[in-house]
Amino acid sequence: MKDKVKHYTRENADTYIGENKQNIRLDYRLQYHLMSEYGWMNDPNGFVFFKENFHLFYQHYPYTSYWGPMHWGHAISRDLIKWTYLPVALAPDQSYDESGCFSGSAIEKDGKLFLMYTGHVVTGPDKDNDYIQTQNLAVSDEGVRFEKIQQNPVIPVSLIPTSASQKDFRDPKVFERDGKYYAVIGSNDNSKNGIILLYRSEDLQHWTFVNEIARSDGHMGDNWECPDLFQLDHQDVLVVSPQRMPSQGYDYHNIHSTVSMLGRLDTEQGKFHYNDYKPMDYGFDYYAPQTCEDNQGRRIVIAWMETWEIAIPTQEGHHWAGAMTLPREMRIVNDKIVYRPVEEIKTYRSELYELKDVLLSGEQRLECTGDSYELDVVFDAFEAEEFGLKLRVHEKEETLISYRVDDNLLRFNRDQSGIGPKGERLTKVPLNNNQLVLRIFVDRSSVEIFIQDGEKVMTGRIYPGTESLGIHVFSQGKCRIVSLNKWDIL
Repeated sequence: MKDKVKHYTRENADTYIGENKQNIRLDYRLQYHLMSEYGWMNDPNGFVFFKENFHLFYQHYPYTSYWGPMHWGHAISRDLIKWTYLPVALAPDQSYDESGCFSGSAIEKDGKLFLMYTGHVVTGPDKDNDYIQTQNLAVSDEGVRFEKIQQNPVIPVSLIPTSASQKDFRDPKVFERDGKYYAVIGSNDNSKNGIILLYRSEDLQHWTFVNEIARSDGHMGDNWECPDLFQLDHQDVLVVSPQRMPSQGYDYHNIHSTVSMLGRLDTEQGKFHYNDYKPMDYGFDYYAPQTCEDNQGRRIVIAWMETWEIAIPTQEGHHWAGAMTLPREMRIVNDKIVYRPVEEIKTYRSELYELKDVLLSGEQRLECTGDSYELDVVFDAFEAEEFGLKLRVHEKEETLISYRVDDNLLRFNRDQSGIGPKGERLTKVPLNNNQLVLRIFVDRSSVEIFIQDGEKVMTGRIYPGTESLGIHVFSQGKCRIVSLNKWDIL
C-alpha cells in the first residue's frame, strides 16, 4: 500500500479516505459508537475536552482494514455519542516516527492543544524486534491542524533508564500537577515484567526522568502499555494495559488485559503506592483505555472495543475494523471504582417497551426486537437456579447472558452469536437483596453489560445475522422480573 501512496502524509490519508469511504459495508457498522471513517482503528489517543468539544484521536491505518504504519485519526463530539470526523491529525512523515505515530495523549497549555505521542522507527530487517521508540510533540492553536515541533524527540532514547527496555518505551500520558507536567510511559524491565516510568517537565519540551513508579508483581504481564494516571475523588488511579497477563481465577482470560489500581502518587520520590489491582472490564474486548476530565468535573474513560491477535470479521470485504466502547463515567463508591454509561446516552432513547413484576418460569420471547438498543432489567432470583437473557436471537443464533444462583456466576457466552470469535467469560456477582441489576447496550456488533449499577462491566463484539433481532428472557425455576425497560438507541 505504501507504494500506492508514495509516502505517508495527512493529506494523502484524507484524500484516500474521501475517495474510498463509500465502499464500506454497513451491516456491522455501529450506530452509537465511534469507528474509523475507513480502514483500521485501535487505541484511543489524546482524549481531551478542548474548546467546548470532546476530542478523541485514535490509532489509525487509513489505507486498509489491517494494522499498518500508524496515523492519528481524529473526531470531535459535544455529547460523547455523536461524533464528527476531522482531518487526520498525525502521519508518520518524519525520521523519528517514520514507522508509525504510536499512542499518546493530549493536554491544553497556553490555550493551545499539545499532542504527545510515541515515534516508532524500525531499525533492522526484523520489524518485530529491531526498533526504537521516542516521545514527541505536536501542537495546534485551534485543535484541528497539528504541527510537529522542531525539538522532537522531546524524550529521546538517551533518557530511558538502563533498568528499562531500550525498545519498548511508549504511550505517554501527560498531566499537570502542582504547576509541573508529568508523563507516565509504558515499558518493561527486560525480564518479562511490565513497568511504568515517570518523567517531569516545566514546559512540555524539556524532560527529566524521575523514577520507575510501578511494576508487575510477576503475574501482571511482560510489558505494560497505555498507562493513565489521574485523580479521582481525592485518590490517585493508575491504569495500565498488561500484555500477555496470565489468567487468575475467572479474570484475565484475554490475550492482553487492562487493570486499575487505587493508590497515591508521590511525585517527589516517583512512586505509586497501591495495595491491589482490578480488571477494568470482565468481558472479551476492552483494551488501552484512556480517560479525560470534562468541564463538569467528570472522569470519562473510553477504550478500544477489540482484542489483539484475533481476526475481526469486518477486515475482509467491509473495509473497516475496530470501534470504541461507549464512554463510561468513573466514580469511587465504597472504596471501589464503578463504571456507568455517560448520562448523555439517555437523550438518544426512543420507543420504550416495558414489563413490571412478571413471574417467569421457562423461556419467553419479548414482544420487541432490535439490533441497537438499551435494555435495563432487574431480576429477583426468587426460587430460580439460573436465569437470564438471550439477545440477537434467530433460529440457532443467540448471545447468552445468564446468572447461576448457586455459585453467583454471571456468564457472557457468544458461542452461538454468529460469525467471528467465540467463547465465554464468567465473573462473580453477589446478589443485592436477592436482585441482579443489568443495564445492557447492544449496538449491531457489540454488547456492553453494566452489572449491579456499574460494579463490573463485560464487553464483547458479536457478529450475528441481520435477522437475529429477537430478545428472550428465561429462568430455570421461578424468578421475578421486577422491571424491564428496553429503548431503541438512534
